[in-house]
Order: sequence, then C-alpha cells, then structure tokens
Amino acid sequence: MVEGVTLEEGASVTVLTKDDEGGFTLSPEEEAELLLSIAEADRGETVPAEEVLARLARRGR
Repeated sequence: MVEGVTLEEGASVTVLTKDDEGGFTLSPEEEAELLLSIAEADRGETVPAEEVLARLARRGR
C-alpha cells in the first residue's frame, strides 16, 4: 500500500526499487500467467511447500 494513492482494481503499475539488480520485465503472456496464478492462490488453489520441495528433490535424483 502506498499512502495517498488509490488505484482501480486491475490497474497496471510499475514498481521501482532503490536496487536495480535482479529486475525483470514480463511479456504480456507471462503477465497473464502470473495473474492467473495469483487468482488461483487467492482461491486457495495452492500446493503445500513441503510437496513442492519433495517434487524438486525427486527431480534431482
């Protein structure tokens, strides 16, 4: 939240930080996928971290 700023739902914003390292830009397709994933998480459609870590561990074998 930024004090004194009101945004409409669905507004596109750019976030600036003091440290420019590690920044990235999403393509329209990547942004759509990210928004879909956020909506899934908001609905509680998530995978527990333990399960994700176990899957990753199996991949590394």
